[in-house]
Amino acid sequence: MTFFRLIAGLLFVVAGTVSLAAAPDLSTTESQLLALRRMQCSEIDGKAVTYYWKGVTYSRVPGEPDRQLFKVEGMNVRHCGPMPGSTNKAEFRLVSREILLYEDPVTGEVLRTWDNPWTGKTVDVIHVANDPVNGNYGLVGRDGKPTSISFEVSGNQWWLTWGIPLFYTNPLGGDYQRYVGGTYHVTELFNFYGAADDLGNRRKDSAETAVSWQRLSGWLPWMEMGDRAGMLYFHTAGRKLDKWDDISPTMKAEIESQYPSYRNPPPLDDPRPNVTSWTYFKKIIDARKPAP
Repeated sequence: MTFFRLIAGLLFVVAGTVSLAAAPDLSTTESQLLALRRMQCSEIDGKAVTYYWKGVTYSRVPGEPDRQLFKVEGMNVRHCGPMPGSTNKAEFRLVSREILLYEDPVTGEVLRTWDNPWTGKTVDVIHVANDPVNGNYGLVGRDGKPTSISFEVSGNQWWLTWGIPLFYTNPLGGDYQRYVGGTYHVTELFNFYGAADDLGNRRKDSAETAVSWQRLSGWLPWMEMGDRAGMLYFHTAGRKLDKWDDISPTMKAEIESQYPSYRNPPPLDDPRPNVTSWTYFKKIIDARKPAP
């Protein structure tokens, strides 16, 4: 799960001069970046904001009904600043870290172990704790071309729909995935929503934004399902919080006890490579191996 790393390089289209309390006009690249930054974080360098979302995870196995396996809730704390090496003030860098918790589907209790109904094994649950999840947002995309995005406005509502299919070398696989399979194959589906006049309201440094996130993937590595037929799908929704303390009591308690550094984002000059849920899992499993 790489909830916000995946949207690096995508831009809004908004007009060059935005009035203080009007809906933005969609036209220039520079104001694309302004709208994107207002949605993602804040116009103020180094001001932390938090996204929070919650929902459910289902299994799908051929020949049986879908099962709700977990409740889930996630958070991403981030801030923005100048993009390194850029002289254009419109371009910016986003630096963040994120958590996704797997919970009992009935009680909502954060799981430490899970009884796998297909294998009969009890396995340790490894929650998502990706640190960092960073991205640069420039005038030109990674393909060297100006980026464009489908940004819709109807009345005073705006929304943005992103579908991101991923297919790349699995960090948990070997050197022969091209021949025997095992490639990382996931689809992330995002929708963002808000009021158009709020997106263009320069009296505020940040735009109120709601988000929905869906994910289609294979089994999670810690489930120990191997190559059994089946898949998972996640269905969640949330919003950018007014303040960090608006986060759920469950998430707040988990951060305080297990992930204290996730109270704040990494520094803006964080040089580390991005972490995904698969590379995080690999790090934990490798650390458990006995020394040679």
